[in-house]
Amino acid sequence: MPMKLPCLAVLAIALLPTAGLARPLTARDLVSLSQIEHPAVSRDDRWLVWAQIETDLASNRRHESLWRLDLAQRDGAPQKLDMVQGADLRMPTFGSDGRLYFLARTGDATSAVWSVAAGSGAPTKMTGDDDISGFLISPNADAILVWADRPVGATSLNVRAANDDGGGSARIYERLFVRHLNRWQDGQRSQLFLLPLAQGKAAGVSRAIAGGLEGDIPSKPAGQEDEIAWAPDGRTIYFALREPGDNEALSINFDIFAVQTDASAAPTKLTPGNPAIDTKPAISPDGRWLAWIATTRPGYEADRGIVMVRELASGRVHPLTLDWDRSIDSIAWALDSRSVYVTAAEQLDHPCFQIALSDGRIQRLTPRGHVSDVRPLADGSVIYLQDSLTAAPDLWLRTAQGRFRQLTFVNRDRLANVDRAPVNRFSFKGAGGDLVWGIVMRPAKVPGHSKAPVALLVHGGPQSTASDSWAILMNRLVWAGRGYASVSIDFHGSVGYGQSFVDSVNSDWGGKPLEDLKLGLAAATRSFDDLDSDAVCGIGGSYGGYMMNWIEGTWPERFKCLVQADGVFDVRAMVYETDELWADRWDHGNQLYFEAPSDYEASNPVNLVASWRTPQLVVTGENDFRTPYTQALAAFTALQLRGVPSRLVVFPDEGHGARRPRNVVQWFDEVLGWMDRWTRTSQSLDH
Repeated sequence: MPMKLPCLAVLAIALLPTAGLARPLTARDLVSLSQIEHPAVSRDDRWLVWAQIETDLASNRRHESLWRLDLAQRDGAPQKLDMVQGADLRMPTFGSDGRLYFLARTGDATSAVWSVAAGSGAPTKMTGDDDISGFLISPNADAILVWADRPVGATSLNVRAANDDGGGSARIYERLFVRHLNRWQDGQRSQLFLLPLAQGKAAGVSRAIAGGLEGDIPSKPAGQEDEIAWAPDGRTIYFALREPGDNEALSINFDIFAVQTDASAAPTKLTPGNPAIDTKPAISPDGRWLAWIATTRPGYEADRGIVMVRELASGRVHPLTLDWDRSIDSIAWALDSRSVYVTAAEQLDHPCFQIALSDGRIQRLTPRGHVSDVRPLADGSVIYLQDSLTAAPDLWLRTAQGRFRQLTFVNRDRLANVDRAPVNRFSFKGAGGDLVWGIVMRPAKVPGHSKAPVALLVHGGPQSTASDSWAILMNRLVWAGRGYASVSIDFHGSVGYGQSFVDSVNSDWGGKPLEDLKLGLAAATRSFDDLDSDAVCGIGGSYGGYMMNWIEGTWPERFKCLVQADGVFDVRAMVYETDELWADRWDHGNQLYFEAPSDYEASNPVNLVASWRTPQLVVTGENDFRTPYTQALAAFTALQLRGVPSRLVVFPDEGHGARRPRNVVQWFDEVLGWMDRWTRTSQSLDH
C-alpha cells in the first residue's frame, strides 16, 4: 500500500531561508518564470524533449519553444530547438520512426504538424495550415490523427463554418450550452480527422473518424490528448466522449469508444453500462489491455475515479483500484505492460504510484510535492514533472531502484537570490472531530514588525485541495515576499483524504468547511507564535470567493479584510447563470434549485447581507461564465449599499481567474495593496 505521511501535529517540509539571499519574490518575478509542459521521450530513451513557455512582460505575451536534453549524457545541458521561424512550438512527440513531431502555430493563429530527425537536421512541414488544435502520430508513423474545431458533422478538415450571410449580429440558441467557461458556443465541435502519410507528408484528403457522434473530442474546456489512444497495431483508436444528452449543461456522462481506422464500421461504445464518467483510455504497449478512469455516480464530477482494466481479446473488465480510497487523475502504462503508473491526491501531496496489474499492489514512488506528466522508460525508470509550494515545475528522473535526479533547472538563475520561506504542515481536529490538515508558510522577513500579518487562503472547488504545489494566482511566495504568512486548510470536501471526506460537503457548503476554517486558523495562530492573529485577511477564489461572501455574514468580526475573486454571491441566481449545471445540482442534494430551494438557500450569502461589515475587495472577469461577473457586481453593490469599504476590480479580457501576464501582476498589486491598507495601518511598509 502507499506510504503514509507521519501523523504529526506540525511537520516542517521546506528549506529555511538561505543566508545572504535577501530579495523577495514579486508578482513580476512570478509571471516571468519559465514553464515546462508536455515532456516526450524518444523510443530509445535517449532524448527528452519538452515545450517551454517564456513570458515577455513588456509585450504582454508568451512564446513557446522546444528544448532537448540528451539523457545519455549524465551532466548534459539542455539545448533550445529553433526550427520554425516566428512560430510557437508545442506538443512534441516521438514516432516509431525515431523522428520528433511537433505542432507549430504562427502569428496568424494557423497551425501545422512538423517533424525533424531526433538528433539534428532540417524540419519538414507535414500538414497544411489548418488551425489544428492537437495531434497523435500512428504507431507505424504512417498516419496522423488530428483534432480541430469544425462545424458539427464535418467530414474533413476542409469543412469550415459558413461565412456571415449579411444578417444581424445576434447569437441564437435553442438549447444549452449557450456559453462554456469563458467562450460563447459557436456551433463547432472539436472533432477527430485522420490524414494518411506518404513520404513524410500528409497525402490525400483528411477524413472524420467519429461521424454520427455529437460532442467534443477531446472534451471542452480542458480536455487533452490523454482522452485519446491509438492501439499499438494502428488499426483502432480509442477516445472518450461526453455525450450531450437532452441537456448538455447537466450531462457528465463520458464513455469510451473504439473506432477502426479503415472506417469499416461506426464507432463502438465500450462502456454502455456506466452512466457516469469513463475517460482517459490508455492501451498497454503489448496491445492486450485497455485501462481507463471511471466513476460510478451519474452527475458527480468529483466522484472517486477508479482504474478499470479491460482484456481486449475477451472483453472482460475488472476494477484495479476498487479497494483503494483515492481518486485517480492520470494513467501511464509501464513499458512491460505489467503495471500502470498513476497520479492521485494524497494528503496535501499529488504523488506518482505504481500499481501491479497482477494483484493490484500499490507503491508510492515520489516524495512530497505535486507530480504530473509521468513518462515511463524501458528500464523501469520514470520521468515526470514535479513542483511544490516553493519550486516551480521541473523535470525529474526516478530510477527503478528508487534514486532521484533533477533533470532541468529552468528557473534556477531567476530564483537564485530569492528568499525561501519556511513551510510547515499541521493537523487538528476539525468538524465532527475529523483529522484535518493545513499548511503555513511564513515570510523569511517581517518588515518593521515582530509578527507577520496573515492571509487565510481558501481554495476553490470545493472538491479540490490547498496542496504542496506551485500556483500562479495563489502563489504563497509572493505573499511571503510582501511579509505575510499564509495559512490554508484542507477543509471537508477536499480531495486526498478518501471519498467520504469529499462527499461530506454535499448540501453543506457553509457548514463543515467554515467550521474547519475557524478551527484551523485558531490552530495555526496557536501553534506558530510569529503569526499576528489580530491582523488576518481572508482570500478566496471561485468556491473560496463564495466562502468570503459567506464569512461576511457569519464570521465578519474575525477579519480585518476580505478578498473574493470570482465568487458566488447569490446561489439562486448562480444556478441559472453558470455554465456547468451538474456541479451545483450535485452539491445541493443532486437536485435543481426549483426542486429543493431550501437546500440552496440554507447557505446563500445574499440572505445575510444585513450583517456584512468587513472591508472587501471584489475581483472578476467579464468573460467568466463559470461564476458570471454579475455575481461580483451584486456583491459590490451590496457592500456599497451597506456602507462597507469596498473596491471592485473588473478584468474585461479575463475569464475564471486572471491569466494574462500583466493582469496577474495587477491582480497581486490590487490584492496586496488591499491587505496592506487594512492589516498594516500601524506599520511602516517596506516593499
